[in-house]
Amino acid sequence: MEKAAFDARYEEYRQAVEDYLQGLFTEAPHWKDLYEAMRYSLLAGGKRIRPVLTLEFARLAGMDWRGALPAACALELVHTYSLIHDDLPCMDDDDLRRGKPTNHKVYGETLAVLAGDALQPEAFRLILTAPDLAAERRADCARILAEAAGADGMVAGQVIDTLHAPATEEELTEVHRLKTGAMIAGACKLGAAAAGDRALLAAAEEYGYQLGLAFQIRDDMLDVIGTDAFGKPIGSDKEEGKVTFVDLLGLEGCDKAVLAATERAKAAVTAYDREGFLSALADSLAERNK
Repeated sequence: MEKAAFDARYEEYRQAVEDYLQGLFTEAPHWKDLYEAMRYSLLAGGKRIRPVLTLEFARLAGMDWRGALPAACALELVHTYSLIHDDLPCMDDDDLRRGKPTNHKVYGETLAVLAGDALQPEAFRLILTAPDLAAERRADCARILAEAAGADGMVAGQVIDTLHAPATEEELTEVHRLKTGAMIAGACKLGAAAAGDRALLAAAEEYGYQLGLAFQIRDDMLDVIGTDAFGKPIGSDKEEGKVTFVDLLGLEGCDKAVLAATERAKAAVTAYDREGFLSALADSLAERNK
């Protein structure tokens, strides 16, 4: 796919997601400070990779992708909650996220925790009230998101990462598969499920997991070689004493691992990605600097 065409489609998806998110939590009840904290992180920018993937897989399955926006944005709500909680002093204790002060630095730890708590059930409300999805498809999407984000998915990865001190390549791969890959694979599967295309689920899952692995290894690299564009403090993993793929493979080895995972991702969707959007997206993430 030519870069101009890829950029145009990506931007169309991204802007649709931004517009949808902008319309959430705009009321002003007397607990509006909660809404403000939720919106602060939800609207902080970012590449919106996960919802873009949901929308593209819905399109590939023959659906008008706009009907999948509630499911796509639901996953973004869960992703945002996880970032708010990851940044807390009891977790990664980060001061910056996407180049801005983290939620707890602006609103305090209590409201940051509660903002994250609120975003998670609101995500399921978006799915379960999605106007363009039949009841069966809503249920499938809710289950996929719960599995991706729950005790056998993202949260499990966070537990291993923060409490079990992973130190081998096998252990780090498991962390990345659960903590990052489960949500990216979930995003891909959400698009297929919103469209009711069960045949696409396996390819979507494999693409997402391989993309997630490549994404996280690249993240490990950027923690060493990144610039201010990375949006997070450089060297935070080393400062926290975490073992990363850079420690195990070196930068050159990480480059090779990112390329290999990217190629596996692209191979998983060869039969569906006829225009090459998913392939182009995988390549762009492998080379990203933020």
